[in-house]
Amino acid sequence: MTKKEDRVIHDSSFNIRHSGGAPKPGRISQFLWPLTSWLVTNVTVTLFWFYFFVLNRTTVIGRRNVGESPNTLLLSNHQSMVDSFLVGLAAFYPKSWIRPGLLPWNPAAAENFYRTPLLAWLAYNWKCIPVRRGRRDLHALHRMTEELKRGVMTLFPEGTRTRDGSVGNGRPGAGLVILSTRPKVIPVAIEGMNQLLPIGRYIPRVMKRIYVYYGTPIDLSEFAGRKRTRELSEQVMDRVMQAIREQHCELQIMAGTKTISHAQSQREPEMANAEQTEEELVTR
Repeated sequence: MTKKEDRVIHDSSFNIRHSGGAPKPGRISQFLWPLTSWLVTNVTVTLFWFYFFVLNRTTVIGRRNVGESPNTLLLSNHQSMVDSFLVGLAAFYPKSWIRPGLLPWNPAAAENFYRTPLLAWLAYNWKCIPVRRGRRDLHALHRMTEELKRGVMTLFPEGTRTRDGSVGNGRPGAGLVILSTRPKVIPVAIEGMNQLLPIGRYIPRVMKRIYVYYGTPIDLSEFAGRKRTRELSEQVMDRVMQAIREQHCELQIMAGTKTISHAQSQREPEMANAEQTEEELVTR
């Protein structure tokens, strides 16, 4: 390991060790976290709400499926770097101003969100959990299971953003979290975010059409009580990703990028109420 890889950036409120370890908040940050997290997160999601719903046109479907109970896991396909803000605020904003605990925890790539003390401080207050990409990060996995039991969490089981808008395969790590905590699992499909902020672009676009679809909770009771193995985790994720693909297919039909399929006819009543759901969210 080189000196560069093991350098430590010190700040009066935040220390970061760039050797693959988790960022270490200082005592001041820990003491002020309840206040700073509430303020920083809600100001941020308010700005993103304006961006998603005013500068762009966003349709939200199935918001009531999420509920407000702890141990709720939102599993979504992944299209852009700001997907977590959309998935969280479309479900819980503006209630989060009164009940900040509703906003989800979000695992985040340590090399992207913890590069500097300022970014680390923001990620810390955005309720991010640092994850080392490309490694089996057991510390992050343990942190995820602990925080999920007490609140809501957003996960992107594909592990990376899509380049063409398609939904890939889910990684077994998310399945292990499900088997460990037995949460309420909500499949989430998003469409249009890859046009809003494609890979390689840093300035988001405006006047785009965005969709987010919260499905009904997935019944995974058949996997309960069985030995937690990689194979079982993969089976769980196959079930979840299938639900996400079906919802994503319906969003593509709404967006006009795909022809009518059998999946649409199965959920036609809920899709018919999409515009009403959008209006309800904007006026709340």
